[in-house]
Amino acid sequence: MKTVFEKTKGLTDKELHYCPGCTHGIIHRLIAEALEELDVLDVAAGIAPVGCAVFAYDYFNCDMYEAAHGRAPAVATGIKRTTPDLVTFTYQGDGDLASIGAAEIVHAAGRGEKITTIFVNNAIYGMTGGQMAPTTLIGQKATTAPRGRDEEHTGMPLRMCEMLATIPKAVYVERVAMHDIKHIIQAKKAIKKAFQLQIEGKGFTFVEVLSTCPTNWGKTPVEALEWLERNMIPYFPIGNFRTVEEGK
Repeated sequence: MKTVFEKTKGLTDKELHYCPGCTHGIIHRLIAEALEELDVLDVAAGIAPVGCAVFAYDYFNCDMYEAAHGRAPAVATGIKRTTPDLVTFTYQGDGDLASIGAAEIVHAAGRGEKITTIFVNNAIYGMTGGQMAPTTLIGQKATTAPRGRDEEHTGMPLRMCEMLATIPKAVYVERVAMHDIKHIIQAKKAIKKAFQLQIEGKGFTFVEVLSTCPTNWGKTPVEALEWLERNMIPYFPIGNFRTVEEGK
C-alpha cells in the first residue's frame, strides 16, 4: 500500500507537553517538514526559548540549544557567525521575543544576521499563568489585567512584523495564522521560504505565527480558533510585510 502521509523525520518521538488545542505542535511540524524537505536537518540548529516551548529541544530532530529568556537571537548570532553553514533558527513566544527580548530581535535584524526567527504570538503569557503580554489586545483579560487591557494604562499591543519590516536588513517578514487548514498551508510556505532565503545567504528572515492559548484564554480549542480569527487577525493582519529580492 502506498504511503500518502507519514511522520516527519524532523521531529523526535517525544510526546508533546502542550495543552489541548494549543497550536505549538502544528507549528513544530511545519518547521520540521520544511527542514526535512530542504534536506538540511543534519545541518540545522535551533534555539529554544523560555516559555511554553521551553522543551522544544526534546521535539526537534536537529541540534538544539536553550537560551536565557529573550536571548535566543544572541545565541543564534554566535552559532551562525562561528558556523555559517548551519541553518540556524530561533523559536520564540511573545513574552520571550516582544518583551524581554525586544532589543535582541531588533538588533539582530538591524545587523542582518543570517538567521530565521519563528515568532509564536498567542497574545498572552502562556507558561507563567496568563499574564498580559506585549501583544495582548485592548480589552483582552489576563491575570494581570482582570478588567481587560487598558490602552491608557499600558499602551497598544506591539506589532512586531510592522516594526521589523522597517529595518533594511530584514529581508523577509511575514505574518501567518493557525486558525484553519488553508492558513496552515500558507504558514508552511512562509516558513519554508524563510529558511530558503537563509540558505541562499540573503539575510535575516522572520515569520510571525498567530497561535491560540485555550487554557489561558478560558476557551475550548474550537472557540480559541474562532477567537483568533475574529479578534487577532483584525489587529495583526496576516500577509507579507517585506521581501527583499536579489539586487534590490
